[in-house]
This record gives sequence, C-alpha cells and structure tokens, in this order.
Amino acid sequence: MKHKTIIILGSSRPFGHTRTIVDYLISHGNEIDLVVLSDYNIGYFDYELKNEDDDFHPLLTSILGYDTILFATPVYWYAMSAQMKTFFDRISDVLIGEKKAIGRQLRGKVMGSLSCGSDQEIFEGFEMPFTQSANYLGMTYIGHTHTWLSNAETIPKEVLPRLESLIKKL
Repeated sequence: MKHKTIIILGSSRPFGHTRTIVDYLISHGNEIDLVVLSDYNIGYFDYELKNEDDDFHPLLTSILGYDTILFATPVYWYAMSAQMKTFFDRISDVLIGEKKAIGRQLRGKVMGSLSCGSDQEIFEGFEMPFTQSANYLGMTYIGHTHTWLSNAETIPKEVLPRLESLIKKL
C-alpha cells in the first residue's frame, strides 16, 4: 500500500531555496502533495479562539487525509519560520475543548522535518520542536533532513544523497 504524503511549506519566500528542495522531492517521490502556508490566512493561537474562522481548521482537516506529513521550513535565526511556528501553535486549537477529536486524528501518522539554510550546519536544538511535537501528538517521527543552497539555485551534490534518503522514508 502506498502512503499519501503531504509537504507543508512554511516560508516567507514561497518560491525560495526551500521550495527548490521541496520541488525536487515532489518530482522524484511518489504521491506527494504540497501546501504552502503563505497561501492561507492563519492567525496566531489565542486561548479565546478568536481566530477560529480563519483558514487553519479547514486546512488541518484536509491534511488529516494524509499518512505522512513533512514540515519544510527555511532556517530563520536558527529556528523554523514564523509561518511554521504559527501553524504548530495553532495545533493547540484541536487539543482543547470540543475539537479534541480532530487533534486525536494525528495519532499514528508519520511526521518528518526538512530545513533549508545557507549553511551546511544545523544548530543544536533546531529539531526539538518537531520531535517533541510528534511525541506529544502520538505521531511516528522519521527524523530531520537538513539541506542548503548557496546563491545558486542548483542543489549541491552533497545534498542529493540526503534527499534520496528522505524520499525512501516518505
């Protein structure tokens, strides 16, 4: 049985370097769909659920139809993008109150993370929000893949084996 995979791209530049990496995965993988968070109106989490009518809930509901979720983000100031962090924060909406049943549907799904930066090195702690979120939500975490692009739009040959390894996990 093939697993359906979705990549959630959180970037201030939806056609930047991280998108170059994501497009490679889509063109070389099987049954991979893409969501670009900047295409949606997703407000910040608040305890009063004031943003309940934005695009988050319909988007999350559509994502629940996938077996594997890969979060792709550029590295901004040694961390995930603001768009990605906002999305993660909003998962809290479906962990409280009457929407808990929606949040429980994340259990058993597969999650991975992908970063793209200008440096070959990823700093300690970058992956922690992904691993701990997967653990908390009862998801199977397949790990983190760090990639980089220089000023060129060409994927460095050192990155390609990382992407091929990730494709096999998806």
